[in-house]
Amino acid sequence: MQMLNFTNNCYLKEENKIHMTKNAIFWIREDFRIEHNPALSFASQNHDNVIGLFIYNKVDFDKKREAQKWWLYKSLIEFKSVLSKYKINLQILMGDELVVLSKIKKKDNVSVYWNKIYEPDVIAKGKKIRDIFLKNEVEFKYFKGNILNEFQEITKNDGTPFKVFSPFWRNAEQKYISLPPSKNYIVKKKTKLISIFKNCSDPKDILPKKNWYNKFEKYWKVSENDSKKVLNDLIEKKIKDYGTARDYPSIEGTSKISPYIKHGQIHVSTIWQKCNQIKSKGIGYRKYINELGWREFSHSLINYFPEFLRGNYRKEFDKFPWVKNEKFLKAWKSGMTGYPIVDAGMRELYETGWMHNRIRMVVGSFLVKHLRINWTEGEKHFRNCLLDFNKANNIAQWQWVAGCGADAAPYFRIFNPILQGEKFDKDGAYVKKWVPELGKVPSKFIHKPWEMDKKYQEVIDTVIGRDYPLPIVIHEKARASALEAFQSLKKN
Repeated sequence: MQMLNFTNNCYLKEENKIHMTKNAIFWIREDFRIEHNPALSFASQNHDNVIGLFIYNKVDFDKKREAQKWWLYKSLIEFKSVLSKYKINLQILMGDELVVLSKIKKKDNVSVYWNKIYEPDVIAKGKKIRDIFLKNEVEFKYFKGNILNEFQEITKNDGTPFKVFSPFWRNAEQKYISLPPSKNYIVKKKTKLISIFKNCSDPKDILPKKNWYNKFEKYWKVSENDSKKVLNDLIEKKIKDYGTARDYPSIEGTSKISPYIKHGQIHVSTIWQKCNQIKSKGIGYRKYINELGWREFSHSLINYFPEFLRGNYRKEFDKFPWVKNEKFLKAWKSGMTGYPIVDAGMRELYETGWMHNRIRMVVGSFLVKHLRINWTEGEKHFRNCLLDFNKANNIAQWQWVAGCGADAAPYFRIFNPILQGEKFDKDGAYVKKWVPELGKVPSKFIHKPWEMDKKYQEVIDTVIGRDYPLPIVIHEKARASALEAFQSLKKN
């Protein structure tokens, strides 16, 4: 890759003021939107020409975030088209961000702008990039990212971070409400499309070699406009009953906006503002707003307590007697545990790149408590398969389920997959959608099909152990074993 030189004079930065080279780079990371995009807005309003730059770092994706490669591919195609209407070109480079950006020098007469991401490793890399730009005398500026409050703004009165969600969110909510109204981040149309980088890549170069992602096309449309449709659907149809409907996986009771938030097709402040326009704010509104709060809380936790990213927050769990069982782990991943509600969730994940929120808790609890497999294995699998994978959310949620995180569910809270199914999927509609081999099983037995009479199994041509697996563990025994393992921590 080579930089092309620019001929315009470069002006050095003054405190709180930048002027301006003729050309600007908008460095895109999780920012595939026009609305509420401070870096793009600033670049377009203060420079004659702007290009969008996306740097694809294979290390961040390969064998780690396979599903998200598809969403990223679709995002790049769509956003390139949108930016072109503003006469802004989008260029894609393969490589490490430090290497790519270090090639930009003072003589190139270009300024660089980006929005922040609140992950410790990304922040650390951002500081290195800042130092490189300072050394190379490159104009740059970064802006608040896709968050309501930056994590360092929300602390206790003594300056220490919150470890419990409720007081954190009370403070964070009030903080955000007290902020000045959001700016109108206008993106100005430029006069011409320009290119800066050579040897650019095509979006299709990002796609996984295995084409299992093709089925995602049936379930998702990837664009900023589609994120707005999903948000409007939430406000107009779902949020009133969100407090209860979100627990039932067979109905469309959740927002399904999380992949759009993750990739920046929509900013969380846009969601907040839209929700606040609701005149009658009931329990559904409150429950949904709290979900935004958990996202904020998770980002605070991983930044104040980076040990979250390296293992158990509660260090006593370092001595927990986890079980290594590849056979069980494979059965869990493939949705063949013999517990229909668990298997339905795992198949939904593989088919759609998403999983219903309650079912995430059920399958998570099953892995770490029924199978006693380390939560990190589940986190790794979700990371690879979820379109909405977010490092802070994913790790915080898995540690919550495992009982080893901050403000976590206690380990001895063990979800009974049979009762969870009977309560939240009474007629088995969700199970039968994703586990079609159980389609003829009566509702009475849909969550415990092994209890059907053998002769009846033959009659409906659904023999448990042949057409669908027997449970790989017995709930009562697995629960007792999990509690015994937990008690062992107290002896150490």
